[in-house]
Amino acid sequence: QVQLVESGGGLVQAGESLRLSCATSGRTFSSSDMGWFRQAPGKERQFVGYINWSGVDTYYADSVKGRFTISRDNAKNTVYLQMNSLKPEDTAVYYCAVKFGSSWPPTRTSVYNYWGQGTQVTVSI
Repeated sequence: QVQLVESGGGLVQAGESLRLSCATSGRTFSSSDMGWFRQAPGKERQFVGYINWSGVDTYYADSVKGRFTISRDNAKNTVYLQMNSLKPEDTAVYYCAVKFGSSWPPTRTSVYNYWGQGTQVTVSI
């Protein structure tokens, strides 16, 4: 059984930063690709970013490129989402997900096998 637990969400003002963490357990984390998504009220779950198993390859949604950074620590079975220069439109529940195998593209929710429960990020003006 694979478990993913996000943490680090909260309420911040526009322009501030947050770092989300996603701790995993179960199947081998170090050989798995990971993704971050977010979902605002009344909207579909939206791709935020992706990191491959080694951490060499990353990919971001245009809306967060240059502000958000994904990294991972395979020794700690944890992936991170550093969010800088936050905007009110970044307000959402943020989810991490793990992808096994070579399914593509990583922007699609359907290619991910397991999801965390989400953590709320609220950015005020």
